[in-house]
Amino acid sequence: MTLITRRGLILGAPALLAGCDRVAQIPAARAILFKGEDMHRGLQRALTDRAALAPEFRPDQRSPFFRPNGTRDPGTPEYAALAAGRFADWRLQVGGLVSRPLALSLADLTQFPNRAQITRHDCVEGWSAIAKWQGPMLGSVLKAAGLRDAARYIVFTCADLFGGEHYYESIDLIDAFHPQTILAWALNDRMLPVMNGAPCRLRVERQLGYKHAKYLMRINAVADLAGTGRGRGGYWEDNVDYDWYAGI
Repeated sequence: MTLITRRGLILGAPALLAGCDRVAQIPAARAILFKGEDMHRGLQRALTDRAALAPEFRPDQRSPFFRPNGTRDPGTPEYAALAAGRFADWRLQVGGLVSRPLALSLADLTQFPNRAQITRHDCVEGWSAIAKWQGPMLGSVLKAAGLRDAARYIVFTCADLFGGEHYYESIDLIDAFHPQTILAWALNDRMLPVMNGAPCRLRVERQLGYKHAKYLMRINAVADLAGTGRGRGGYWEDNVDYDWYAGI
């Protein structure tokens, strides 16, 4: 009997996506596929402890090099100007369904209680790496902004461009308030390098790497995902039919 692991499914995902591409273009088929995703998310939520922590590792277990996933440098004039000034003028906008919109500098982020964690990054491309990340918990920032009762999802907009549009991702409030979900400004005890998402990136440790949005510029609290991209809540979800819920 062949044992099928989640990692095996992840590695085989591109072939599966390619084979299902024609079927996925049919609206009724897409609806069925997305319903299956909802079932998977609901089942995993039901069977796992929502507060369970992703494994953490010792300092000596860190990978010698943390390779970049996705974009290595946004390459836009706006981002280049921010990087040239060592991100002194960068501000993370926090808005949407909040009572107190925020514009946070790097110095502001360091004033929040910061969490440091050594975790494994699992990429949908099939590689993994272990590194130390540091930054405030996303939940602390959302509380400071006064999250409204109507909010159900958190949407991240980034500085890098894909197909002419800014990269975007989203998570629900369960993951947003998980203690290991942080806005990381440091990697392995140094300021985050450009190739790894400077000046700040999301770490949502119980999901695959494409959910860990880099080059963060804006965080919006929303009631639903209908107005995010083409309605599925993330760039790859909208364009390559990746699962919105990428729990591992």
